[in-house]
Amino acid sequence: MRFRKLKSAEDIIKLVEDIGFLPFFANDIEGFSVEENCPSELWFSSDKDGPWEWKGPIARDRRCVYGKFFAGKAGFISREWFPILANYRRDGYDFDARWEDGLVSQKDKDVYDLISKNGVMISKKIKSALNYRKDGNTGFETVITRLQMQTYVNTADFVYMQDKHGNPYGWGVAEYTTPEAMFGEDYISKAYSQEPEKSHAVIFEHLTKTLKAPDAKILSKLLK
Repeated sequence: MRFRKLKSAEDIIKLVEDIGFLPFFANDIEGFSVEENCPSELWFSSDKDGPWEWKGPIARDRRCVYGKFFAGKAGFISREWFPILANYRRDGYDFDARWEDGLVSQKDKDVYDLISKNGVMISKKIKSALNYRKDGNTGFETVITRLQMQTYVNTADFVYMQDKHGNPYGWGVAEYTTPEAMFGEDYISKAYSQEPEKSHAVIFEHLTKTLKAPDAKILSKLLK
């Protein structure tokens, strides 16, 4: 499957709004990614921004939600579809209820509580505050990925380090928030009256039609 060519951040936003879901990287569903639909000359160009640089502005725009939502890999969910995905992925639990039922590790709770308390926080500060270093805690990427897959955390922006002249450099450091902080609790919970499996069925049916009947097992794996 091929969508229209993506030549700007706005192109990506509009496509995500149209189809609801869009992985960043190529996956087992051919053509269903930013990577496959963005001209190669825009990737890591020295003289122009491309999809790697657009991630932050798109996340800040708030018409889409960015995070690791597709089998542990990054991608975009439209604002319209995110509450439905959250209802399915959370399986009827807000974070505190999941913790009370013993379904959350202490590491997950510590990271989630810190982000939730601060509203938004870059990964370096989270790691520092919770002693994720060579001789301290380990597994931060596993924790932060799991929290994103469960839709309790998402990426708010990417912060770039600056040289002595004020010029940004490097890959950009992820800045995390919660969907509730970004959109409000009422908005994120608006699909909670629906059974989680019904939410899954609605998403599955939508993507089956949009992607013109991809392999059901592959699509299920991507949404799991």
